[in-house]
Amino acid sequence: MNAYALLACTIALEVAATSLLKASDGMTRLWPTLGALAGYGVCFWLLSLVMKSIPTGIAYAIWSGVGIVLISLIGLFVFKQKLDAAAILGIGLICAGVLVINLFSRASVH
Repeated sequence: MNAYALLACTIALEVAATSLLKASDGMTRLWPTLGALAGYGVCFWLLSLVMKSIPTGIAYAIWSGVGIVLISLIGLFVFKQKLDAAAILGIGLICAGVLVINLFSRASVH
């Protein structure tokens, strides 16, 4: 499987696990807690496979940046959490950083 496709799967798992962590209500609800722990476990295993092909800093920057953006959107639309102007600006800067890495960095080419 392409390393970037695997990274996308890793990001999706991390976002799902983080959403389940929120739903676990401080790890007091069994099934969301177990889902979050399993999701994180598989996520980190897949991330370790991604790092065989993509440099660690690049993989982690993309993984964390895209994950932050997606979980912020889930927080906004699913959990009805508000984002102020500073949060939106910061998320925009994260998106810009991920784009710069992918479009202009030769380090991201494996």
